[in-house]
Amino acid sequence: MSAVQPAHVVLLGATGFVGSAVLRHLAAQPLRVRAVSRRPAAVPDGAVADIEVCPLELTEPGAVADVVADADVVVHTVAHIAGSSTWRIDDGDRAAERVNVGLVHDLVEAARRRRGRDRQRIVFAGATSQVGAHDREVIDGTEPDRPSDEYSRQKLAAERALLAADAEGVLHGVSVRLPAMYGYGPDSTARDKGVVSTMVRRALDGEPLTMWHDGTVRRDLLYVEDAAAGLVAATHYVPHLSGRRWLLGTGRGEALGDVFRTIAETVARQTGKPPVKVVPVPPPDYAEPGDFRSITIDSSAFRGVTGWRPMVPLVEGLCRTVEFCVRGGEAAL
Repeated sequence: MSAVQPAHVVLLGATGFVGSAVLRHLAAQPLRVRAVSRRPAAVPDGAVADIEVCPLELTEPGAVADVVADADVVVHTVAHIAGSSTWRIDDGDRAAERVNVGLVHDLVEAARRRRGRDRQRIVFAGATSQVGAHDREVIDGTEPDRPSDEYSRQKLAAERALLAADAEGVLHGVSVRLPAMYGYGPDSTARDKGVVSTMVRRALDGEPLTMWHDGTVRRDLLYVEDAAAGLVAATHYVPHLSGRRWLLGTGRGEALGDVFRTIAETVARQTGKPPVKVVPVPPPDYAEPGDFRSITIDSSAFRGVTGWRPMVPLVEGLCRTVEFCVRGGEAAL
C-alpha cells in the first residue's frame, strides 16, 4: 500500500514516555513538527525536522483547537498517570477523565470546525488493556472489549469517540493499541514507569524482585522505540488504517519470572554484584484480574498495512535499559 507523507505533524504529549520517543522518530524526517506538552520538549540532537516547541496546558478551554488548527496529522500520546510508578486510577477520577477522554472530544470538536478543509488525520495511542479479560491468550483486535479497570475504560471511551467521528466523516481517526512497554536508550528523555524499569531499579538497589504470581504469567513486552516507530508508521498510512483499532506487539509472550531473572542477571553483570532474588509475594488489594492473565499480541494486520515490525529483541532491550540506569541516566529525567 502507498504511504502518504504528512507535511505538518502536531504531537500531543511530547515529553511523555511514549511521546518523547515518537518525537525522536519524527525528528529524523523532513517534516514540520509541533511538539506540545506541559513543559518544553527537548529537541533531539541532529533533528532533520523543523521542530516548534510548544509548552501548553491542553486541558484549558480552546487549547486543543488552537494548537491543532493547521495540522495535517495529530499524534495523540497524552495519558493521565496517577502516580510516580503506575497508570492505575480510581473509578470516577474526573481529572483523569478530562485528560484521557476529554482531550479526544476536544480534537473531534476542533475537527468539526475545519469546514471546507481536508479531514484531519488523527493517530491515537490506545492500550491493549482496553480488551479486558478474555479466555484467549493471543489477541488480534477482533475481540469484544470488556475492560476491567478505570484507565482502560477511559481509553476505550476516547477511542470510541474518535472512531465515531471518523464514521461520521468529521476526521480520519486511527487507534493504535499499545501493549506493555519498557525501555531506555542513549537519547531517552522521559522516565519509564513500567514494571521492567521498576524491577531494574530494585535490582540496582539490591532489593528482591517480587511477583504477584508464580512467574508463569506471560506478557508481550514492546520496546518503547519500536512502539514509537509504529505510531509514526501509522501517520503515513492513515487512509488505509482509518476508522479502525490496530494492535502493536512482538507476537511473543514472555514469562515474567524469566524476564525478572534476566533483569537480575543483567544488573549483576553490569555491577559485579550477585544477582538479587526473584520471589513471589501476595498480590496487593488493587491488583486487577488482568494482572494474572497471560497475553500475546498478534499485530499481523497492522504489519500487513504499514510494513512495521519490532526491531529490538527483549534481551537487547533489557540490556539497553539496564545500561541507561547504571549510568545514572534516570537521574537527569
